[in-house]
Order: sequence, then C-alpha cells, then structure tokens
Amino acid sequence: MRKAITQERLAEMTELNPRTIQKIEAGSINLLLTTIVRIRKALKCSWEMLLGKASS
Repeated sequence: MRKAITQERLAEMTELNPRTIQKIEAGSINLLLTTIVRIRKALKCSWEMLLGKASS
C-alpha cells in the first residue's frame, strides 16, 4: 500500500527535519528505533509494512 505523502508532510507528521526524511529515503543515515516508531505511527502502518517481512 502506497500513501501519497510528501517528504515535507511526513517531516511535519513526525516532527523531524525534512532533510532527515530525505536522508532516510536515500539510505544515507542510520536510524534510531525511536525515529522508526515515529514514522510508523505517522503512517499508521504495521511493522511488516514499514520494514518488510524478515527472510528465513
């Protein structure tokens, strides 16, 4: 499921800097668990949807 949310809107929803959202999408920074939780709550999605299923 895709949600049409801009980086700027997601930054507002998570109270993160828009540049931080850009870096997350680019994969150029390591994330704290608290940041991942904020993003998951803002997007109202499951852990699996956000992170993908673990491979066996």
